[in-house]
Formats: sequence, C-alpha cells, structure tokens
Amino acid sequence: MKALRRFAWSVVGFNVAVIAWGAFVRATGSGAGCGRHWPTCKGEVIPRAPALETAIEFTHRATSGLSLLLVIALVAWTRRALPRGHAARRAALAGLGLMVVEALLGAALVLYGWVAKDASPERGWVMAVHLTNTLLLLGALTLAAAWIEAAPGPLARRPGGVGGALLLAAGAMVLAGASGAVAALGDTLYPASTLGEALQQDVDASARLLLRLRLLHPPLAVIAAAAIAFGGRLAARAVPEGGVRRAAAVATALAVAQLGLGALNLVLLAPVGLQLAHLALADLTWIALAALAARALAPAPVA
Repeated sequence: MKALRRFAWSVVGFNVAVIAWGAFVRATGSGAGCGRHWPTCKGEVIPRAPALETAIEFTHRATSGLSLLLVIALVAWTRRALPRGHAARRAALAGLGLMVVEALLGAALVLYGWVAKDASPERGWVMAVHLTNTLLLLGALTLAAAWIEAAPGPLARRPGGVGGALLLAAGAMVLAGASGAVAALGDTLYPASTLGEALQQDVDASARLLLRLRLLHPPLAVIAAAAIAFGGRLAARAVPEGGVRRAAAVATALAVAQLGLGALNLVLLAPVGLQLAHLALADLTWIALAALAARALAPAPVA
C-alpha cells in the first residue's frame, strides 16, 4: 500500500510540473507553436527541426499525454488494490474524467486559435474554465493519494460545520484561481512599463474586458486566504488529531505566502519567472487544502 501511496503522490507532483509548463507556454506566447493542429503538431506526430515555440508547445503536449497515462495507471492500481466503493478509488476515477476534460479544453484553445496574441473574450472565459478544471483535477488526485490508507466507508460527518467551511474555502479559491488565470492572460497580452500604467489600464472605461476583470483577482485572493484560514481553524478544533492541526497550519501558511507573492508579482509587473512561482504556490495551496479536507473528513484517521 505504501508503494501505491508514493506513486499517487508522484502523480500529483508530476501534474503540478505539467501545469507550470503550461503556464510557461502561455507566458511566452508559444501556444501557437504547433499551429491549429491537435493532437498532431503542425501535422506531424513528432515535429522535425522545430522552432523554439514549437518545441515549448510540443513538450507541454508530450508531458500532458504522459500525465494522462499516469492517471490511467493510478486508476487501475487503486481498483486492483482497494475494495469496491473505497474513497480513493472514486477520487482517482474522478481525476481521470477531469484529465479528459483538461485535454479537450487544451484542444479547444488550439483549434479555435485562442492562443499566442489572441485577445478575444472567448479565450479569457475558456482560460478561467481551464484553470477551474485544473484545480479540480489536482484536488481529485490529492484526495486519491491522501485516502489510499484510509479505512473503507462513507466520509465522516464532523460537528461545527467543518465540511461546509472547507467547501466554502475551496469555492473561494476556485474563484480566485479563475480570476488569476484571466489576470495572467491580461498581463501577457497587455504588458505595462509601470505599476501606474497597469492600474490605468484596468480602470480605463474603454479597456478590454480582460483588463477590467483583472481588478477582481486581488480581493478574491484575500477572501480565499481568509476562508482557508477559517476552515482550517474549524477543522483543527473539530478533529483533535495532530495530522489535521498540521495540515490546517500548512494550508493557512501557504495561503498567506501566496498573498505576499501575489503582491510582489503585481508590483514587479508579472515577470514570467514570478508568474510561474505564483501559479506553483497557488497549486500547492490548493493541494494543502485538499489534503486538509482529506484528513478532516476521512472515514478513519489517515496513516
């Protein structure tokens, strides 16, 4: 069982890396590197003598395909090792479904040309949906990994509204993440030379929708961090077990750190490296929140 658990967590980690590389594709404008071809790249299975942007985009597709295979392996292994109805089996299967949706959203971005310098409103909405699905995917994989050594049975009902508070925190973070995807796209398409210029872009009545929506991200991020801290505090009180208290402390600390990194990203006008770090920390915060929920709501204490 420990080998399965290690494999499941490695799948989570690999997906974080794939997601970060996807953000690098967007930030460098390499999304059109394979042209309007999917699943092939410029009509070829493996592009020959690719340009830099083609290599960047093709690497993302290749690692995404490998990620799909890893999730399929996780589903097969959990089905073999765990009893029918086990929470980890259901979470892994949900992860596979979300992985398929993730691939279809990526295909839509390419086939409809919502990549590179495209500034259509449709691209912004699809990016928000894409990020939401990405978070749900990471959440499902995290729950699968965290529940592998839990006892079979239904999820625990905790007093004090713990489940509701954690669900509220998750919803707040999804909204913050979706708005962050739109904000990052605006930073890429409409770079500013000063913070004042960036703020002027946001409040200009004639500004594109992508820029006006960028204003939503900071307050939503603050609300999400507060919701995570609140949900963590309730969980730690309701479940007097060391693992839950530690998970709550980690999730809260990451949420606060994420706010600081986001502020730095704003002040420094979103350089590519900091954008990637910001996204990676957001993913880790989400994983920590999912791990907290897994421990607090597990049918039995997770080993």
